[in-house]
Parts: sequence; C-alpha cells; structure tokens
Amino acid sequence: MRLSVRRAAFVLFCASVFSPGSHAADPQPYDVTLQPTGNGALDGALRDSANLISLQKSAPAGGFALVERARQDVQRFQTALHSYGYYKATVRVTIAGKPLDDPELVDTIAAMPAAPPAKVAVDFDLGPQFTFGSIQVQGSVPKGAADGLGLEAGTPAMAAEVVTAQGRLLDAVRARGYPLAKVELPAAVLHLDRNTLDVTFDVQSGPEASIGPITITGLKDMNESFVRQRLLLHQGDRYSPALLDRARQDLASLGVFSVVRMEPADKVDAQGQLPVTVAVTERPLHAVDLGLSYATDVGLSPSVGWHHRNLFGNAEQLNLTGAMQLGGNALTKPGYSFGAQFIKPDFLARDQSLQLDLQALKQSLQAYDQTALIERAAVNRKLWGDWTGSLGIFGEQESITQEGVTRHYNLIGLPVSLKYDSTTSLLDPTNGIRAAFTVTPIHAMSNPSSDFVLMQAAGSTYLDVFQDGRSVIALRGLVGGATGVNVFGLPPDQRFYAGGSGTVRGYRYQSIGPQFADNKPIGGTSIAAGTFELRQRILDNYGVAAFVDAGQVSATGGPFADAWRVGAGVGARYYTPIGPIRLDVAVPLNKQPGGDSFELYIGIGQAF
Repeated sequence: MRLSVRRAAFVLFCASVFSPGSHAADPQPYDVTLQPTGNGALDGALRDSANLISLQKSAPAGGFALVERARQDVQRFQTALHSYGYYKATVRVTIAGKPLDDPELVDTIAAMPAAPPAKVAVDFDLGPQFTFGSIQVQGSVPKGAADGLGLEAGTPAMAAEVVTAQGRLLDAVRARGYPLAKVELPAAVLHLDRNTLDVTFDVQSGPEASIGPITITGLKDMNESFVRQRLLLHQGDRYSPALLDRARQDLASLGVFSVVRMEPADKVDAQGQLPVTVAVTERPLHAVDLGLSYATDVGLSPSVGWHHRNLFGNAEQLNLTGAMQLGGNALTKPGYSFGAQFIKPDFLARDQSLQLDLQALKQSLQAYDQTALIERAAVNRKLWGDWTGSLGIFGEQESITQEGVTRHYNLIGLPVSLKYDSTTSLLDPTNGIRAAFTVTPIHAMSNPSSDFVLMQAAGSTYLDVFQDGRSVIALRGLVGGATGVNVFGLPPDQRFYAGGSGTVRGYRYQSIGPQFADNKPIGGTSIAAGTFELRQRILDNYGVAAFVDAGQVSATGGPFADAWRVGAGVGARYYTPIGPIRLDVAVPLNKQPGGDSFELYIGIGQAF
C-alpha cells in the first residue's frame, strides 16, 4: 500500500514537471517588430506611439492583457498615420502568427513558454498620402494676417503643418494689435474620393488694444526705477507678442533674474488698453564658483570666484577672482593671479556698460618672470545686431626678468576693439561666428620711453554639418602685429607668442617662435595661427574630436614671415549641463629645439 502511494506521488510529480502547461509564462515576454514604412519620421512616430514598446519592460502582461494592449495600439497607430496624411492606411498586428481577432489567441499565449518570447509583428498598408485641398480663413481677420499661413493646396496633409499654421495665424493677428484674438483648431473635411483634406480656420480677433498700465512684481533688491528704465515695453505701445518676448529676453540678459514672465491681462481696461504684469524672480545676490584645469605646459590651475550680482540695486556686478598655476613644463615656479572687476550696466546710455578691472599677477614662465599690477577701464557698447564695441584705457606697472636681466615698465594703453558674436553657447558653440578686432596704442614710460601699436584680429566659425548639433567643424584663425618698435623695444609681456591650447596644441605655452641660445622663447612682433577641428558627439553624453593646429611667430617680419609649426591631436568629451569636460592630447609634427613629445589638456568647455 505504501509502495503504490509513493508511485502515485512520483507520477503526479513527473506530470507537474514535464506537462506542457507547466512551462507557460505569466506575464508573457514578447518581442515587437514594426514594419518600416520608408519614412523615417513616420517610423519614429509609430514607435513612439506604441505601448507595446514603451511598456514592454516596465509593465509585463499576460495573454489577455497583451492582446488588449495590441488592440489599443492599433488605434494609436491609426492616429499617427492620420497625422502624416495616410487616412486610408490599415494596420495588421499578429501575436505568435495569429491575428488579434483569432478566438484562440489568448489561450495560445497562455500556453506559450517564457522562452523564446512571443513574436508581435505590426504591418502597415499606407495607401495614398492625402494632400491639402481647399484652405480658407474666415471670421474677423485683420488685413494681411492670413498672408503667412504657410499652407498650400497640393502639399501633404500633415497634422503638424496645420497646428503650426494655426500658431502662425494667431501670432499674426495678435501682432496687429489684437491681444485677445483666438484661432481654434480648424474644421477639417476629408474627401475620400479625391484623397484630399480641406481645412477652414475661424478667427475671432477680439478688440484692438495697445499696451496698458505695466505692473512689476517680485522685486526685492532691484530698484524698480532701473527696471522700468530698462524695460523695452511702454504704455501705449502697439501690442505685439514679439515685443513682449524681446522685453522679457532683455530683462533676463541682466543676469539678476532667474525668471522673467510677461503676463497680459485677460481683458482690456476702460481705456481700451491691455494691462501687463512683469513678474520676476531675483537670483541670489551672491554666487561662488570653483574651477580646475590641467595642461602639461602650465600645470594644474585651480581657480575660485565670488560674485555679487546686484551691488547697488541697479544690476551692478562685483566679481572677485583668484587663480594659481602650480607648475608645468612652461613654468619655472608656481604663479598666481588675483582680480577685482566692477560692471555698471546702462552707463550714461542704454546698452552701454562701464567696466573697471584691477589685477595683480605673478608668473614665472620659460619666457620671462613677471610681477605686475594692471588697471583697466572700458566703456562697452552694443552697436547693432551681434556687434559690440569697446573703448578703454589701461595702466600697467610691472617688473620683468628675462635672460637674467630685470627691467621695470610703466605702460599706458588705449585699446579699441570691435567684436562680433552670433553663436548661442559660450562653452559649446555649434554654429555661428565669433570675431574680434583690436588696436592698442601703448606708451612705455621706461628708460628709454617708446611708443608702439599692437593690432590683432581673431575669429572662429562653427559649421553644424547635419544641423543636429552632433557633428561640428570648428575653424579658428589669428593674426597680429606690432608697429613702431623692434622686438627688443617691446616689453616681453607685450610681444607675441604661440604654443599651448590658445594657439597651437602639442607645443608648450609660448614656445613657438624665435629663441635665445638656451632655447627659451624671445617672443615676436607678429603672429599667425589657425586651427581645423572636427567634433563628433557619440551617444548622449560622449564625444570625440580630432584637430590640426598651425602657427608661427616672427621677430623680424610681418605675419606669415617665419617657419610654421604644426601640431595635431585627438580629444574626448563628456557633455554636462554646464558644458563639455574636455581632454585633448596633441603632438608636435615638427618640434622646436628643446620641445616635448606631447602635450595634454584638461578643462571645461571646448578649446575655442
């Protein structure tokens, strides 16, 4: 009796282990395959709309739930197809080779093992792509508002184009002084026999109004009188969304506000004007920043800064900075630099600032040893578009030792500069141009005294190859010269040098150009340098770079008169919210006497 019970138990155990139903999975793993349509944008929209894909890992499903998820996705696919103008498209979904309406599909899935996963296949029959037929604008439409609608009969009937046209039309009506205008999503009529889509926009312009009383809220430390004086918005101006946006961006550019919002009222006042509230949130008054870079030529360079964003209530800035160079192959001793800077915006006129700088520095370079105190004052003015100009004066008291000889200099200069910048990022530009032209007459009150003029032009441009910010060609150029003096009549710190991350990577800082008998740099009266760099982003946060730099410095002729030195290298990038972390390695292709075999550079931001 005991034997037969044991045998029965063994049979039941084997049945439970080896029966087909024992391997059924719940939830059921599955793989999804979407048939390509030949339109990359449409394929992306279909993939993004599929819960079968988005919930595949995060929300596994059993047989019934999987079938229901697929049925819901059919409707999602249809919506995506319609948005691209395929109103006759059909969708077919199969699971394990069976269509969704198969009455045995749920049981089939329930009996499937976990491996291999169930195969979910989605096929599309697009049919014809509909085009726009009649396009009409009706209602109270101001003159000219419908001219820039952007829809044309005969073009693909894309839903995104309709929504964009609705926004253009609304902006056009409001820009003509109708702040409360409304444009509803247009009525659409399908003509299945002609494969066309007619759309009709209905415009409700509302009352015409100008800018009314302006209220400013959120101010704490900023003076309201300064904000009102700065504001590009005035009561009585013709209402325009573009005007409000320009005023918002202009206030934000002061650097004292973290948030600036323009909030028009929802109705006009008794005078037929539209009140506007300018709501701001001030940034903290103080900020501290820390920086760290490394290069084999100048060594480890830590820096610290303390900033006051609103010293007297009118967005005045006070910036205190300190930096050290702790030693590299272009230095003989550690050095330091300490600076104080004051900036007053809207000095005597709008878009014109006063900048005062005081800097104390000590550096022991291969080229020379320097201890200096430098004072600068400049008026910087925005001229037009992306152009700015600057007119200044500087004084410099310094002691410089070169080749064992120490000289003292007292310099006065009048720098004049013109700058152009159409880029949109300081640390990682992907398009646009930067250019700067500077002329600086200098009087050296040394013994003997001398007068000379330094001139320099520098520029860089960035070409976004595929218009996605991921593949960028960056070009850089520099040319400069001194007139009225020979190389030894120039103070050593006013001469031109090349080498290092700012000119030619692969050569130590200031090493390119004429040299003394001990291979230390002399400096020159002219310079020319150029760079070609390819930057390629990989995945989301990584990138690589390859570059070639070339430059020359001459002590006896103009730019391009001496032998060129060329460096080449590669780099790695890790992209962060504040900018890319950069690592570049470069080698000299034609070394100078006493030069190194390679140079390494680590910092935040692109090289230029």
